Amino acid sequence: MNAFSKSIVAASIAAAFTFSGTAAAAPFNEFTVDPVNGAYANFVADKITGNYTEQATFNADGTFNVSLVWTAGQFVGNKGNTAYESYQTGLGATYGLFATYTAGGTYSVNGSTTTFDFSPGSGNLSLFLDNTLGVAGGEVLLGGGNPIAGQGTLDPMLSTCESPGNPGGRGINCGSFGASSSFALTDAGSAFFILPNPFYSLSFQSGHLNNFNPVGTQTINGSLDVVFSGEPTDVPEPASVGLLGLGMLGLYAARRRNKKAA
Repeated sequence: MNAFSKSIVAASIAAAFTFSGTAAAAPFNEFTVDPVNGAYANFVADKITGNYTEQATFNADGTFNVSLVWTAGQFVGNKGNTAYESYQTGLGATYGLFATYTAGGTYSVNGSTTTFDFSPGSGNLSLFLDNTLGVAGGEVLLGGGNPIAGQGTLDPMLSTCESPGNPGGRGINCGSFGASSSFALTDAGSAFFILPNPFYSLSFQSGHLNNFNPVGTQTINGSLDVVFSGEPTDVPEPASVGLLGLGMLGLYAARRRNKKAA
């Protein structure tokens, strides 16, 4: 969360939005978490699962821009096969993880299928620790980066997609995506993701899309998973990553208020 896209994650973390292929090839690299300074036992995972909500604007010139919030729901281990519960990791019980992500790119339509391509360096990814589970002031920047590549497809005619033009479709899976972002931890992030040290330099995001019409500004949601790869990198300046992520916190706060009101 299951619950970023609160970009990755990562984004203003990695992000990410509508894309396939790039993330599918990423290996399940292990990382060790110290959940909130010893409140729970350290554990080893290789994936983080969650859900995202984003606003996407599709322009008449074939370009698009997205602003996404991903919320982590579970850590997963054993090559992506074993989902850990909150009593094992503390996620969702005493703390949360979310990411903000912004990016831009181009899109094209061929029949019922819309294809999306991200432009490298077109946005930002920021990953946050939420120490207060939604109460203002509890966000701690763990790391971030910038989009590198991403591609995805939307096809409301899929058998797994229920849409007005597809009465035989059943389900909410109307497309898939994969994206990658650069990624580096802050000092606070290194105290949370304690191994490897230095940490991985790339964040990979993959998931599915619910149905939407790629015209004007749309609100989109779906699932998003995150893994890490690449050579370790140095820690980025917290201010340079954090300032780009702050604009997305308003969207996260509004989402929290709406959930509480419901």
